[in-house]
Amino acid sequence: MPPLPRDFYDRATLDVVRELLGKVLVHRIGRFVTAGRIVEVEAYIGESDPACHAAVGLTRRNEPLYGHPGFAYVYLNYGLHTLMNVVTEPQGAPAAILIRALEPVDGIEIMRRRRSRTNKGALSVKGIPDEALCRGPGNLTRAMSITLRDNRRNMCGDRLYVEDRGGGQPDIAWTPRIGIRVGTEHQWRAHVVGSAAVSGRLKTGPP
Repeated sequence: MPPLPRDFYDRATLDVVRELLGKVLVHRIGRFVTAGRIVEVEAYIGESDPACHAAVGLTRRNEPLYGHPGFAYVYLNYGLHTLMNVVTEPQGAPAAILIRALEPVDGIEIMRRRRSRTNKGALSVKGIPDEALCRGPGNLTRAMSITLRDNRRNMCGDRLYVEDRGGGQPDIAWTPRIGIRVGTEHQWRAHVVGSAAVSGRLKTGPP
């Protein structure tokens, strides 16, 4: 399947969120391919959003947020976890969607080995169910081997991208974003109802 086109991302972020859920994130590294159905995301929109990296204005770190839509914004969170976002809205309007959880589809054993290496044997990854391999944004990037080298990656290319494998629009629920202390009044976290791969609390409300 071809990657989603750039104009898919060149829209209001919450509109992209609604249609991104249920699509499949793919990462190709040589002959190794991993993929998962997107089941949980969070939106970060503009300089007026205190939880968005753009709240401080344009910096070297957050520059991808101000760039063209359809590119990856990957950063290290608290020096521990690599988090992956896809940039939305027109150039100059900083916004992105954090990919928080996937249901593994392709390359599940590759994901398992990557999680095992990351945890250096401290975690019995064999005992983790498939739906937990990419549950949470840090686990997702480890399982998919998405690193800081993928920052600014063109997601309309052939390495890291999102594709539509059909299946229709899933039922979606909205909640406040989690893991933040500001901007919690916004119902900008969305997840697929009934997915076992979703992380965090599931209390729902309108966007």
